[in-house]
Order: sequence, then structure tokens, then C-alpha cells
Amino acid sequence: MNRHLSLALAGLLGVGAGANGIFMLLSPANWYFAVPGVTTTGPFNQHFLRDIGLIFILVAIALLAGVARPAARVALWSAAALWLAGHALFHVWEVAVGICGTSALVQDFPAVTLPAILTAALALWAWQDARRGIRETRPTEGVRDAR
Repeated sequence: MNRHLSLALAGLLGVGAGANGIFMLLSPANWYFAVPGVTTTGPFNQHFLRDIGLIFILVAIALLAGVARPAARVALWSAAALWLAGHALFHVWEVAVGICGTSALVQDFPAVTLPAILTAALALWAWQDARRGIRETRPTEGVRDAR
């Protein structure tokens, strides 16, 4: 994945997570009834939805700050990927124990699993990019020995 694509994808995912988090914070009842499948996961809980909305805003901040701050990118994108992956795995667990039917995995894929996969890919890219940058800035042993 090239740098421009990675930064654009992180920006897009960050804006999406931020919009989702703001929607959850400002209008939790509307969010609850607007998102397909949410009403089948349990009763409306305004406090819980706002808590999760805050997490989505933090994920958005991590993704967008990583775009702007290359030195912090690995940590920021890795943290976002960890939460999103945990969230996606929780959805898989709900199916595995019978809370939701398997159709929930298909329904949740675009908004839950795909962002987790893409953010994990971004975090891996950031790790590799950081390692490449370290190798490129280090003098080689041969150059040092020649001096």
C-alpha cells in the first residue's frame, strides 16, 4: 500500500468514525433506530450508546492524528485497530454463542468488520513504513567503517 492511499484511507475511516461517534453522542435514540440490526442486539440504552460514541470519537482522533503526525502514527493507528478488532470479534462472539444469527455478520460487515480489517492493515503498513524509515536514516556499517 502506498503512502498516499494509506493516508487517504485513514482520513476516510477517521471521518467516518467521527461522524458515527458524534451521531451516537448527539442523538443516541435516532442512531439506535437508524442503524440496521442494532435494535435486535438489546434494548435502547442512552448511556451505553454515548459511551461507545466517545470511543468512536477517540478512534477518529487517533486515525486523523496519525495522518498528521507520522512519528505517532504506529501507536495511534495500532490503538484504533485494537479497539476496532475487539469490537468486530465481540460481534463474532455474539453469533457464536447464539445471541445473534449468522446473518448479523453479513449485515455488520461494512460498518464493523471492514473498518477493523482496514485499520489493522493501516497499522501494519505504519509499522513497516516506520521500519523502512529507520533503515533509511541509519548509516550502513560499510560507510562507517570506510571513514
